[in-house]
Amino acid sequence: MQNYLTPNFSFAPMIPERALGSRVWDIEGREYIDLSGGIAVNALGHCHPDLVAALAEQSQKLWHISNIYTTKPAQELAKKLVEHTFADKVFFCNSGAEANEAALKLARKYGRDHFGEHKTEIISCLNSFHGRTLFTVSVGGQPKYSKDYAPLPPGITHVPFNDIAALEAAISENTCAVIIEPIQGESGILPATQEYLQAARRLCDEHGALLILDEVQTGMGHTGKLFAYEHYGITPDILSSAKALGGGFPVGAILTTDKIAPTFGPGTHGSTFGGNPMACAVGSRAFDIINTPETLAHVEKQGQKLQTTLRELGEKTSVFKEVRGMGLLIGCVLADQYKGRASEITAAALKHGLMVLVAGADVVRFAPSLLLNDEDMAEGLKRLEAALTEWIA
Repeated sequence: MQNYLTPNFSFAPMIPERALGSRVWDIEGREYIDLSGGIAVNALGHCHPDLVAALAEQSQKLWHISNIYTTKPAQELAKKLVEHTFADKVFFCNSGAEANEAALKLARKYGRDHFGEHKTEIISCLNSFHGRTLFTVSVGGQPKYSKDYAPLPPGITHVPFNDIAALEAAISENTCAVIIEPIQGESGILPATQEYLQAARRLCDEHGALLILDEVQTGMGHTGKLFAYEHYGITPDILSSAKALGGGFPVGAILTTDKIAPTFGPGTHGSTFGGNPMACAVGSRAFDIINTPETLAHVEKQGQKLQTTLRELGEKTSVFKEVRGMGLLIGCVLADQYKGRASEITAAALKHGLMVLVAGADVVRFAPSLLLNDEDMAEGLKRLEAALTEWIA
């Protein structure tokens, strides 16, 4: 098929045509097990009937109306997010990058409004990933994504992840925000320690800085909790969400408190498509399914099964030296002799009818549907073992 798109993506050698649950079929009719979840987006699998129904129902009512007005779907989804989290207010946008952009802008404006022009510094972690806008790619701690776009926005400091001493040394009265992923996603599915996030909360309180948690990848059930911060005994000041929030339909959000939300007064920030009625209708239905004890318990149970089997497979093949993560957000760290070759494994898996991801060059990533059943898991792992066996031969 002729490609008419810009070359910033390296497309896989297959073209998906339809999907259902954790199964995908390409234009030639070949079947794949999807353990990638659209990079942690398809939280309920593909074409979940309830989401299809929500989309069809809303499509007959209202597609877009502009932010001169609010809508019932936007208010309903925001209400659910508020009632089940620390938050009091929600801002809707379209993606994780836009959510983090809004969070960072809100933090800078809050710092200036309440403390003065000096309070603008943002502290982020090395190897973090927060999006592809100029601001978020600068805050992200991976120069490979930002170096081509200099000059970059100033006032951003990067410190090692999970290093409390480094954070203590960096934070000051000039710091307006510290932004952290509870689990570093793109750099290898590396969870924050409880001590680290609790220290970040304490240090932000001591210095009048806001704690932003980037839960674009960890949120909406992937770790076995609605949001990952619930594992750590803290609450953030601002939380960003996207990916699974819409179950596959583009939507992003930031959650914050009544203390901070008024900083975004009329006209200070916006998003043409933010709060889109169709996105919010689908997101609201997805929320109802994800935020149940049954779904979250299933995530924990299936995550333990998947991690256990991946560890066994790692020992059997000697390909993985470590399996880490929470719930159904899992990373398999390659053994030293295979370092830098994660993309080769995803390509080998695809040849065997399995869709998995990389998280950096040294980690194979799994982010399947939260509803992953035993049959699809077993078949996917069978195909992975066949791919690894062939790959190392």
